Amino acid sequence: MRKAMVLFASLFAATAWAAGSEDDVPGYILHHVVDSPYLEIEVPLSNPIHAADLPQILVPLKADGCAPRMTSHGQEIPGLTEGCLDLSITKHTVMMWLAALLLMATLFIWSNRDKSKLVPRGAGANIIEMLVLFVRDELAIKNIGKEEGPRYVPYLLTAFFFVLFMNLLGLIPWMATATGNLAVTATLAVCTFFVTQLAGIRAAGLGGYLKHLTGGVHWALWPIMIPVEVLGLFTKPFALTMRLFANMLAGHIVLFFLLGLIFILGHPAVALVSVPFAFAIYLLELFVAFVQAYVFTMLSALFIGMSVAMGHHHDDHGHAAEGSHNHDHGKAHHA
Repeated sequence: MRKAMVLFASLFAATAWAAGSEDDVPGYILHHVVDSPYLEIEVPLSNPIHAADLPQILVPLKADGCAPRMTSHGQEIPGLTEGCLDLSITKHTVMMWLAALLLMATLFIWSNRDKSKLVPRGAGANIIEMLVLFVRDELAIKNIGKEEGPRYVPYLLTAFFFVLFMNLLGLIPWMATATGNLAVTATLAVCTFFVTQLAGIRAAGLGGYLKHLTGGVHWALWPIMIPVEVLGLFTKPFALTMRLFANMLAGHIVLFFLLGLIFILGHPAVALVSVPFAFAIYLLELFVAFVQAYVFTMLSALFIGMSVAMGHHHDDHGHAAEGSHNHDHGKAHHA
């Protein structure tokens, strides 16, 4: 396989070098990693083969309809509009749909639907069970607790497998990594944000949740503590967004840059070094696909656990105050 990769890269490098062409390596890398309103088959450092245009869905928000977005010099910006809600299908949208379909098909094929057999059969079924038990026991229960942890296992499993399948799908040739899109990772982080806040409200009640925003300090310090606590609520989803986005995007850029060195330096001998390094980065990306799915799920479970613990902390203070009141009342009655 490595010899085939070296031969393939060397062939393209020798062709470009012999022709004396100056290929736009940065442009090709950016074209690969950004989202687009069409599907295409990309050939290394050549014009991509246009496969299909994706539907463009524009919902007008003004009476005069959608208008093309203009630059400060009065030039039209292709693909951008004003005065409408853009719900167009893009390449990364298709990748998300495909990842969801593959995920459902995988779980349908290898899930243990025969309840009379407690032990699943087959390598695929055992791998799925191992991952499910890992998320339940090591992430949900350890970070949230034995009582509340199982309640959030379905969401954590959905997040883990969905992120994992999108990461792995991006490693297949002619596919794209949806988790390298900031909008995708931000949406996933917003889902965790809402689940986290609902977990805190459910555990502490609305009053306890709002009281927690004061930090438990004197009311005179509330103008300082409340903005700090509210800011802390949004730093968590921001960290989830940027961590997943940056790691998945950077890996693909490094991989393509190593292969692009063949064309930048313009000599086929560079392939003897760049292709093995690129192959090593590809294997590392395979490992990173699992690690990032784990990290996103682990941090989500940790944030949910912190919100649930807020409710237990509120209950402990209530019981402690009640116990102190009863103790003082008993002493007064005994006196």
